[in-house]
Amino acid sequence: MCLLEHQQLFFSSALISQKPNTIRNQNTDCPFCRTEELEEILAREGNIIWLMNKHPTLKDTYQTVIIETDVCTSDMRQYSTSHMRKLMRFCLDKWQEIEGTDRYRSVILFKNHGPYSGGSISHPHMQIIGMNEVDYHQNITMANFEGTNAFTHNGVELTISAYPIIGFTEFNLLASADNQYDTFADMLQVLIRYILNGFHKGCNSFNLFFYRFNDKIICKAIPRFVVSPLFVGYKIPQVLMDIDLNRMTKDLSALYSAYARSELA
Repeated sequence: MCLLEHQQLFFSSALISQKPNTIRNQNTDCPFCRTEELEEILAREGNIIWLMNKHPTLKDTYQTVIIETDVCTSDMRQYSTSHMRKLMRFCLDKWQEIEGTDRYRSVILFKNHGPYSGGSISHPHMQIIGMNEVDYHQNITMANFEGTNAFTHNGVELTISAYPIIGFTEFNLLASADNQYDTFADMLQVLIRYILNGFHKGCNSFNLFFYRFNDKIICKAIPRFVVSPLFVGYKIPQVLMDIDLNRMTKDLSALYSAYARSELA
């Protein structure tokens, strides 16, 4: 079997058809709200719950879900600072816990938000998946996280990708130490507010993807719209023109400078 085949995940269309979808159909009962009916809970901290995915659609994987809050209609923009920090530490710790078992070629942590994100449940949640046959490091390089520096605070750096994975605008947060978790969480929340409130008036969706590279913890935040046909058909990513990049960098620098001042107040 060739390497390319090893780097593919196989999914069950039958199981996908059984999954509830509260994004497309808001009248569907939310499975994450009925906490008394949840099964195979792995850990919980307050209203944050880690459990097995009830609809494991991917072959040769270990699929889990982290329910972020018991408020179905909320999102990361609205979390208190303390809850956002607790959530990030919980998610990163559980991700590292599965990685530490050495049972999987790689383990991914990610989040879908909104109708263009690829998600099906609107209740805020993240996912951790251990993959038996796929190593995500073979598809990604550090170049995908490098680019224009928009802000650096307490050792956590925000960049805008010069060589994005899918194209257009991809933001990256890079931290080099575990003791930067709180700053990492704070800067991620500021970034999500920017994506949904200031980046583009029509943006209501994003993805978060987490990586470990060169002793760094990295989060790539991607505003989501309809995928470019040039990428779908030709794998040609599109990037920002300098004038747009400069404007965006200036806006983000102002936002994060205000955040840093408030932290010191």
